[in-house]
Amino acid sequence: MTATTTSDPGPSSPGPLGPGSLDLVALRHTVTSGASADLGWRRAHLGALRRLLVEHEAELLDAVAADVGKPRLEARLTESYVIVEEIDHLLAHLEEWTAPRPVSLPLTLRPARAHVQLQPKGVVLVVAPWNYPLQLLLTPAAGALAAGNTVVLKPSEHAPRFAALVEQLVPQYFPADVAKVVTGGVEETTALLERRFDHIFFTGSGRVGRIVMRAAAEHLTPVTLELGGKSPTFVDDSVDLGVAARRIVWGKFTNAGQTCVAPDHVLVTRAARDRLLAELAAAVHEFFGDDPRRSPDLGRIVDGRQHARLVELLDGAGGSVVTGGQHDAGERYIAPTVLADVDPGAPIMQEEIFGPILPVITVADHQQAIEQITSREHPLALYVFSEREDVRDAFARRTTSGGMAFGATVIQFGAPQLPVGGVGASGTGAYHGRASLEELSHHRSVLDKPLGPDTLRVLYPPFEGLKGRVVAAATAPGWAGRPAALVREGMAKVRGLVRRG
Repeated sequence: MTATTTSDPGPSSPGPLGPGSLDLVALRHTVTSGASADLGWRRAHLGALRRLLVEHEAELLDAVAADVGKPRLEARLTESYVIVEEIDHLLAHLEEWTAPRPVSLPLTLRPARAHVQLQPKGVVLVVAPWNYPLQLLLTPAAGALAAGNTVVLKPSEHAPRFAALVEQLVPQYFPADVAKVVTGGVEETTALLERRFDHIFFTGSGRVGRIVMRAAAEHLTPVTLELGGKSPTFVDDSVDLGVAARRIVWGKFTNAGQTCVAPDHVLVTRAARDRLLAELAAAVHEFFGDDPRRSPDLGRIVDGRQHARLVELLDGAGGSVVTGGQHDAGERYIAPTVLADVDPGAPIMQEEIFGPILPVITVADHQQAIEQITSREHPLALYVFSEREDVRDAFARRTTSGGMAFGATVIQFGAPQLPVGGVGASGTGAYHGRASLEELSHHRSVLDKPLGPDTLRVLYPPFEGLKGRVVAAATAPGWAGRPAALVREGMAKVRGLVRRG
């Protein structure tokens, strides 16, 4: 791949993304013209995105439900509602967060003023996954627009009805030089990644994330990668195990387990094991009834390939089934399943499950749980159910994860005030609320120093006599920390040298 210049629209060879179908020059010109720096421009387009969601919510949720197989009300709770909350939060704080941020300067550079200015980066590419096709496409888009960027939206090919609807709706609310939708599969995404964007925002698997990062490196394009991993949950006997079980079951089986921040597995102490297993089974029954297949509140697996992968993991897990285990390829159905005493070496413990199967592994104590967690790649989320302060403190100090929650699962993702992002194999960068604005803006340092008097003359060569001795003293380690009187004396010498020329 060859880097393109700002004025180059990109590859012109025939294909799904030729210059006629995606005009990056027009999208980039909207930013370079200065139009998108205006807060009115940003508010107008955030408002347009909000209207698109509100005025077409029913169609969007129907498309999501049809593509992914999730209950419609669940789709509203975890997708459209979350985006509207995000937009409202951005609009409420936009002026405050985009204002130039004054910074102080060392005495040696005064008199001068300085601030940090947030600037639009340019054209942001958002590549979304299939599991939350609406939320994970438009939440990053909201952040990009708030930061004054234009956007190219690439919905997942595994949510085709939703992708087609978004492709139809976006031009009704946004000019072509503000937002553009590109649909298609691997070929179209590959062609997109050959173009030079100013930021790429990708949510998906680590395998594809590596492909995105390699492609971005060809143009030195910054990336935000929201990936995943095996997010663990720890439980001990100090908590109300009934409440803990309900919160774990809700977080795990929402969207049939196809959630990047869902609990992947549970590490439970021996003292809590039997009671927790009983409470997990009871919570599954409470939420989904005697036959979860008939529950209107349980989603389905997105396609046959993912269903077959999950059944294979289930069959090779070892241990015993506490509840669930049934599956039907024709319906893409897997019952909410809890497994006990899973073999730590089984395939299900080597990869992110991303489905409605919850292994429970017994540990001696929180120390052993932490050792198991830290022996793996850093997870996107970590959940801790313990009322013991020493246990909570140990997890806070000794583990690293994208996010952590005590006493809850998943809900941290719905708070626009909290950044969401991975670390290491679970991702890079963060977004939501202010974090989106910071992530998708360039932070430009601006310094303003008057030309007179020319206090910088002391820095110009030659460094002879008193001038050299003053500069040497003023730049010696620890000078800035000396008493204020000595600092004033030194600066007076500097000013005297300047006056004498």
